[in-house]
Amino acid sequence: MIQRHVSKLLLNYLEQFPAVVLLGPRQVGKTTLSLAVAEGRKSVYLDLERPEDQKKLSDAALYLSAHEDKMVILDEVQRAPGLFQTLRGVIDQGRRSGKKYGRFLLLGSASVELIKQTGETLAGRVAYLELPILNVLEIEQSLSNELWLRGGFPDSFLASSDASSLAWRQNFIRTYLERDIPQLGPRIPAETMRRFWTMLAHSQGSLLNSAELGRSLAIDGKSITRYLDLMVDLLLVRRLQPFYANINKRLVKSPKVYVRDSGLTHALLGVKDFDTLLGHPVIGASWEGFVIETLLNVLPASFLPFFYRTAAGAEIDLVLELSPNKHFAIEIKRGLSPKLEKGFYNAISDLEPERAFVVYSGEERYPLGQNIEVIGLKEMANLLANHQG
Repeated sequence: MIQRHVSKLLLNYLEQFPAVVLLGPRQVGKTTLSLAVAEGRKSVYLDLERPEDQKKLSDAALYLSAHEDKMVILDEVQRAPGLFQTLRGVIDQGRRSGKKYGRFLLLGSASVELIKQTGETLAGRVAYLELPILNVLEIEQSLSNELWLRGGFPDSFLASSDASSLAWRQNFIRTYLERDIPQLGPRIPAETMRRFWTMLAHSQGSLLNSAELGRSLAIDGKSITRYLDLMVDLLLVRRLQPFYANINKRLVKSPKVYVRDSGLTHALLGVKDFDTLLGHPVIGASWEGFVIETLLNVLPASFLPFFYRTAAGAEIDLVLELSPNKHFAIEIKRGLSPKLEKGFYNAISDLEPERAFVVYSGEERYPLGQNIEVIGLKEMANLLANHQG
C-alpha cells in the first residue's frame, strides 16, 4: 500500500478528538486508509450506502453504545445527516465514562454540506482532514510524469497501462455524472454537466467567466455558479481566490478555476498518453494545475493560498500567505530552462515576498536573481510540507 502523506496527522487527530471527518472524492483511498489505521485496534466498519449496514443503525444509539470499546468507521456518512445528533449524545456519554478520543472515523465524499452538518452538531468534538489525490512525495521520483498524465487516483495511477488508466478515469467520470452528482446535488442533466466539466478542463487555470460559460451552455450565470459550487463541494474542482493586497493597484477579482486531478483533465480532453499530452495545447495549463494541486495538498494549515494578478499584467501563479506581511511567491514553468516575464518581476516588486521560487520540470535547484530560486516540484513540495514557523 502507498504510504499516504496525511496518515500521521490522521493518527494524531484520533488521539485528540472523539470524532475525525476524513474528506475526499470517491476512489481516492479513504476506505483503504481507514482500514489500515484500524489494524491493531478494535474497530467496526459500516458503509452507509449498503442497506444492510443502514439497518444496523435503525436504532443508532443502541448499536453505537454496544460498540463503545471500538473505533467505529462510518463510510459515506453524508448519506445519513440525521445520525449526527445521535453521535453527539454517544460521544458525550463516552466522555463521561472516560472514552474521550478516537471513537468515530467519518468518511465523506462531499465537503461543504458535511462540514456544515457536523460543525453544527459536533462542535468541539470533531476534527477535519482531507485525503487528497496522490502527490509526488508519495511515489517514486521516476514516476512523476506518469502521475501527471494519469492523475492521482490510486486505481488510475497504478493501472497496468495508459489505456487501462484512461478507461478507469472515463468510467469514473461517467459514474459521477450518472449516479453521484444526481444523488449529492440538484438534478442536473448528465450531458450538461459533462459539457460544463469539459469546458473547465479546456480553460484549466483561467479566470472564471460565468457569463461566457453560461452562453456556451445556454444557461444563466446563477446556474453556472451553482454547478461550480457543486463540483468544488465534491472536491473535483478547485477555486483559487485572487490575492487582495493593500497596495495602490487594480487587482483582478475573479477566481481561477482548476480541475483538481490532472488525469481527469486529460480524460475529459481525450489525452491518451504522454506523447499526446506533449503536443496538446493544454500542456502548460495542465502542468500549472498539477503543480498547484501538489503543493496545496502538502501545505501546512498555517498557509493561505492565492494567485496574484493586476489589470496592468503583473502576475504570480501562486502566493502563499504565512501572515499578513509574510509571503512566498511561486511561479510555475514547464520545461528545463524557465524564462520569467516582466509581469512576474512587477508582481515581485508589488508584493516584496519573503521568498520567491520558480517551480520547473527539472530537479536541479539554483538561484535566478536576487531572492529567486529555481526548484523542482518534489523539492518544493518537501520544503512546504516540512516548513516550520
